[in-house]
Amino acid sequence: MAGRSPSQNQVKLLLLLPFFLWLFAFLLLPAIMMLISSFHNEGGQGFTLGQYVKGLTHPLYTTAIKNSVMLSLVSALVGIVVAAFAAYSFTTFPPKSRDRMLSVSNMMTNFAGVPLAFGFIVLFGTNGMLTLLFKQLGLSFLVFDLYSWKGLAWVYIYFQIPVGILLIYPSLYALKQEWRESASLLGAGTVQYWLRIGVPVLLPGLVGTFSVLFANAMGAYATAYALVTSNFNLLPIQIGGLVSGDVFPRVELGSALAIILFLILALALFINEKMLRLARRGLNDGR
Repeated sequence: MAGRSPSQNQVKLLLLLPFFLWLFAFLLLPAIMMLISSFHNEGGQGFTLGQYVKGLTHPLYTTAIKNSVMLSLVSALVGIVVAAFAAYSFTTFPPKSRDRMLSVSNMMTNFAGVPLAFGFIVLFGTNGMLTLLFKQLGLSFLVFDLYSWKGLAWVYIYFQIPVGILLIYPSLYALKQEWRESASLLGAGTVQYWLRIGVPVLLPGLVGTFSVLFANAMGAYATAYALVTSNFNLLPIQIGGLVSGDVFPRVELGSALAIILFLILALALFINEKMLRLARRGLNDGR
């Protein structure tokens, strides 16, 4: 095949120019400005680490970080357990049914943010349809406060499960049928097979998926804000309030908290990348 001429390469670069401009204007430039702003004082001048010190020591913001981390851990843990069983059950269905269920899961991943919050309010709010139904049937133990930590956890778990299914499902095909047959011939039961073969093979993928779900919950803003506004102390809500919600915006402190959030998410994604490399290495060794 003949090599491409310099003019063809130049045309391709020109076609990519709008994308790079968009990337710079709406991603790189705001990130750079946010990083610089986080080292300014309240007046937007000078160089100081005071914003980071305040973000990591003030009770209001440390509580927001703790609440966000705890909510993310709980929703990611419950979400990955439910998603793992659901994804495994998908593999037992015929191809057509499996494809339909995966399509539904894919569709559910797009149902988040304000529409998801509105849906939960309609169903489980103070005067929600299911809330009133449970009270009428005398099932008050099923009623919960949607606008509390528990309510937020249920909402987060809801949008974590379909994401977890889509991430775990491909990993299940790393388990070969011959391994199960060999284990059975050697006298291993179902529990032994999963403890000694299934779980170790899937573990890198599961840990990687957990880190993605954790990052997904940590960065969620629209759903939580639509449900509880500023009545529940979460890190993304605090950042939004500092940047635009206060009478006097404190962009510098909001930028510092955003950088702290970014570092937490970067750590989660770093773990995910490491786990994916281990998973790929395990798959290659198993071939």
